[in-house]
Amino acid sequence: MGAEGKTGAKPAKTRRRHGWHLRRPPRRRDEPVEPEKQVSQSAAAAGKPAARFRKIPGETIYGALDLGTNNCRLLLARPAESGFEVVDAFSRIVRLGEGVSQSGELSRDAIERTIKALRVCSNKLKWWGVQRFRLIATEACRMAGNGESFIEQARSEIGLGLEVIDRETEAGLAAAGASPLICGKAQSVVVFDIGGGSTEILWLNIAGGRYEIRDWTSIPAGVVTVAEKFGGKHVSSESFAAMRAHVAELTQPFAMRLRNGSGHNPVPDHLLGTSGTVTTVCGIHMNLRRYDRARVDGAWILGDEVGAVTNDLLSMTYEQRASSPCVGPERADLVLAGCAILEEIRNIWPADRIRVADRGLREGILTSLMNEDGNYARPT
Repeated sequence: MGAEGKTGAKPAKTRRRHGWHLRRPPRRRDEPVEPEKQVSQSAAAAGKPAARFRKIPGETIYGALDLGTNNCRLLLARPAESGFEVVDAFSRIVRLGEGVSQSGELSRDAIERTIKALRVCSNKLKWWGVQRFRLIATEACRMAGNGESFIEQARSEIGLGLEVIDRETEAGLAAAGASPLICGKAQSVVVFDIGGGSTEILWLNIAGGRYEIRDWTSIPAGVVTVAEKFGGKHVSSESFAAMRAHVAELTQPFAMRLRNGSGHNPVPDHLLGTSGTVTTVCGIHMNLRRYDRARVDGAWILGDEVGAVTNDLLSMTYEQRASSPCVGPERADLVLAGCAILEEIRNIWPADRIRVADRGLREGILTSLMNEDGNYARPT
């Protein structure tokens, strides 16, 4: 375990000393990518489920909420033979961590946006009668001086008990959520999760259908924090290079540890990316007229193709990025910060192929909860 694992943080609850079983991807049939767009706006605001799903008396529904620096995401699922089946979902950009890297505090506007989103999540949890769930908050609440008071506000006003997880737990959940997409022939994989306030990177060794975390790191650089530090709306070649240099400096200690452990600069069999950045890059590469999760999740993209998309985005104005169907106005000022992080990961571990995962912490939570109950991949 790397230096981050020696800081006294508790190990990830989803982690086992003997590694992890690799399973085929959980069935996520009919999961809405942006649920607010698939049901009426009034239904979304009320936290009502999509009409195609119905409660079954006596069944156990599992819930996972991931409150990050940029997004608030909820996933509800029932056990299924191939893993689990999503019955309801919610995703909203709240930018809870907006300005935290500069002020050290969550702003009043960001808290109000987030509380509104959490009310929707609470309504969904109540409607489905979810009793097995885990509600986590990550980097924004870890960094902010008023993070604890925000957690208490969510508990008192909405009744949601959010758990601020440490970075090791976050890394372990990211690996668990993405692991079904590890190539069956791979012996080593680098998993990365580019978030809003931090980026988790893990080296996994695979043997006998199981993976083991050889080492991991979490760097305090995500799309929001990097964009706020260097500017995200109007990005020049010079400012993009400065972003990359910043990320490289933060990432090099981890790369050095891996290099010292093997005697050379190791290159994994493939990279596995779980983040809005890598899914956006893949969607642009595919020339999608609108984002399509079914086509993106599990797709392969070559390193040179990632570089080509990054160069195209660099050549665009902010307005052009905002009009791109796979970027949009809510991410137009963040996407190049994410690309800078992605390019440095590719530079350090230049694997030929990257597998794209439109899944992450929520899926890791659901998998771990169902495994604890013996219900994951349960025959129906």
